[in-house]
Amino acid sequence: MKLTYFGHSAFQLETNGTTLLFDPFISGNPHAEGVVTPGDLHPDVLLLTHAHGDHWGDTLDIAKRTGALLVANFEITQYAQQNGHDNVQPMNTGGWWDFDWGRVKQTYARHSSSFPDGTYGGNPNGFIIHAEGKCIYNTGDTCPFAEMAWTGEEHDVDLCLMPIGDCFTMGPEDSIRAAKMVKPKLAVPLHYDTFPLIEVDTGRWADLMKDAGFASRVLQPGETMSL
Repeated sequence: MKLTYFGHSAFQLETNGTTLLFDPFISGNPHAEGVVTPGDLHPDVLLLTHAHGDHWGDTLDIAKRTGALLVANFEITQYAQQNGHDNVQPMNTGGWWDFDWGRVKQTYARHSSSFPDGTYGGNPNGFIIHAEGKCIYNTGDTCPFAEMAWTGEEHDVDLCLMPIGDCFTMGPEDSIRAAKMVKPKLAVPLHYDTFPLIEVDTGRWADLMKDAGFASRVLQPGETMSL
């Protein structure tokens, strides 16, 4: 299993011969410049946490070009269908779905969600993925919430992708509270340093995680790690 980071909240996960792509904000993403273009990406599956432009990004263009399956909440998949992409798997908060490459649960995320054109984007979400004997939890854009403790109790989380940029999501201190509930073996940050409002000291965050007893890794855009 391999994880590649493209900046902001865009991650690619390769598992069981399938390429998953989360929140493909590539065009206009300063972290992706010189690293990757939308045309370089050929996912089998797109997973969208919510509809904001810095997550929806190039979803429709990539989906139409590759024919990838779009996995997201009902409102997002309906919007995609209305805009010419029919290969979708709608989900909603708390639901599971079994794919031939793994099992997915769509989780709650405490945030907001609308498309760049103002269309309502449904409830924001995260994803818990079980594949190859590993558990990956992408929290999506969120602050800590009490039910994260259930995730820590019910899942042995190998990797948690969590926002740390503050202002629109949890910041470094609150991410520690989230980690204490989720109890991941490794935490990797997302949604930071893309624009001034979410600039953060990642070294300080890593120190806070270490002091709290958690392993962390800050990936550079284009960097790949094995799980």
